[in-house]
Amino acid sequence: MIKAISSLRKSLVLPLHLHIRMLQTFAKYNAQAATALRDERKKPVYQNGDDEYVDLDWDNLGFGLTPADYMYVMKCSKDGAFTEGELSPYGNIQLSPSAGVLNYGQAIYEGTKAYRKENGKLLLFRPDHNAIRMKLGAERMLMPSPSVDQFVNAVKQTALANKRWVPPSGKGTLYIRPLLMGSGPILGLGPAPEYTFIIYASPVGNYFKEGMAALNLYVEEEYVRAAPGGAGGVKSITNYAPVLKALSRAKSLGFSDVLYLDSVKKKYLEEASSCNVFVVKGRTISTPATNGTILEGITRKSIMEIASDQGYQVVEKAVHVDEVMDADEVFCTGTAVVVAPVGSITYQDKR
Repeated sequence: MIKAISSLRKSLVLPLHLHIRMLQTFAKYNAQAATALRDERKKPVYQNGDDEYVDLDWDNLGFGLTPADYMYVMKCSKDGAFTEGELSPYGNIQLSPSAGVLNYGQAIYEGTKAYRKENGKLLLFRPDHNAIRMKLGAERMLMPSPSVDQFVNAVKQTALANKRWVPPSGKGTLYIRPLLMGSGPILGLGPAPEYTFIIYASPVGNYFKEGMAALNLYVEEEYVRAAPGGAGGVKSITNYAPVLKALSRAKSLGFSDVLYLDSVKKKYLEEASSCNVFVVKGRTISTPATNGTILEGITRKSIMEIASDQGYQVVEKAVHVDEVMDADEVFCTGTAVVVAPVGSITYQDKR
């Protein structure tokens, strides 16, 4: 039964007094850690001028799909290696009804962004880390994957080809989605005979409609996101559709997102629908330990490194849901989200 917010036995409103300069520091380090895109020696035929922008309302970008001009495509057989890919105009792809991705969900994806500096040059944020995470995810899903160099080169090509879709500095980013899937046909349960690696892109603004305003999270106790021994620690496409019901229910009650608990004891924080979570108390920042059920976020890792450099004690551990009651701050992180402060967390106390 869905209970109204007013009937919840326990609710929590967190103070938002974590130093705003901490968030500003994260943004600064993001830029410093980013990988600069070097101009190619020969301009590709798809470039239409470095200073050209597509005609969009840059001041009102949401997080929706607005396909950029070009996508990158590369293929390989089950036992082969990925051949050199190529850019092509964004459009539909052809798949057999018996493709492994359609029947058995054999696919993983990544998410990264291209940022535009004030001087017009583009930055990528640690794409080599996305490449490594995709390789680990591919191993779990029994798929071949592009090498780190192939992955990073493909992301660079995609960003440069779609440069006019990268928002002006401070107006948003170009979200880049690498996708690896079992595209070959197969009837019985097994790995697909062919794999396709695709990258497409879309200009985006803030992931949450609240922008940088505080989020309002609902702790989900009926449904779980992942279980020990499953695939919750990789970006399998099969991890995301199952959260839609809980997310839809939470949003219908006025919440921004769902915060999931562990599947065994249902009292330890895991992560939100698409982002990691941090709990701050004084100079200590705690985050749920990655144990196979939590995605090892690249933004998560970066913030842990930055926070340590800034003198915070960073602890990876099992974070009890009750710990948020004494927290000075809670915030979420992810490629799409970057850093989003949490203003309130509501949950039912069934103990």
